[in-house]
Amino acid sequence: MSTPSKEAPQAAKSVPGPRADAESDTATVTAPEMTEGITADTTEDIIADTAPQARPMAAMMTATATRVVAVLRMALGAVFAWAFLDKLFGLGYSTPKINAWISGGSPTAGFLGASNHGPFQAMFRSMAGEGWVDWGFMLGLAGLGITLMFGIGLRIAAVGGTILMAMMWMAEWPPDQFTNAGQPTGSANPIIDYHVIYALVMISCAALYAGNRWGLGRRWSELGFVQRNRWLR
Repeated sequence: MSTPSKEAPQAAKSVPGPRADAESDTATVTAPEMTEGITADTTEDIIADTAPQARPMAAMMTATATRVVAVLRMALGAVFAWAFLDKLFGLGYSTPKINAWISGGSPTAGFLGASNHGPFQAMFRSMAGEGWVDWGFMLGLAGLGITLMFGIGLRIAAVGGTILMAMMWMAEWPPDQFTNAGQPTGSANPIIDYHVIYALVMISCAALYAGNRWGLGRRWSELGFVQRNRWLR
């Protein structure tokens, strides 16, 4: 009896896997905890040479994304730095020269003293113009401006800035539509206002290590006392 011939197994076709485009702006950005031993001279943007599916998504950011986050960081830092300078010198925008801090004016008297609605209005009015409040507010503005513009201490900025924004949100109290006198408060949204957005941006900058691009974040993280105290990053 003749044995039926077996067909030779067909050779599997090799299907080329996805390859990284050398001209793509996809970069691998790794958190400092994942780069022990890497020096400051290490190239910041590593062009991917493996399939995107093979890389941890949590460690991926495009080079364009790092630039966008850096610009966002510096822009918000400029907002706080300008507010500090305007209140310090009375540049004539939100603060007239006669009310400048160096001329004896109070950077908090106008804002807190005008609190006329919300559950915390009495507390904030009592704080208006107090020396410790003025100093705390101005140091906060200066600190946020410096940390965000230079990309250092972003974790501290995220925590301190969120507390400051929360206090200012409570002072303005967006949920109220009318003041005690029945006048419209001008609130555009009862929950999400610019204070919330600013806080979210600061938290995002810290989480994304935004100071590593166009900032001093990488050099800052290599300092001995910063490495011993990671919360300073």
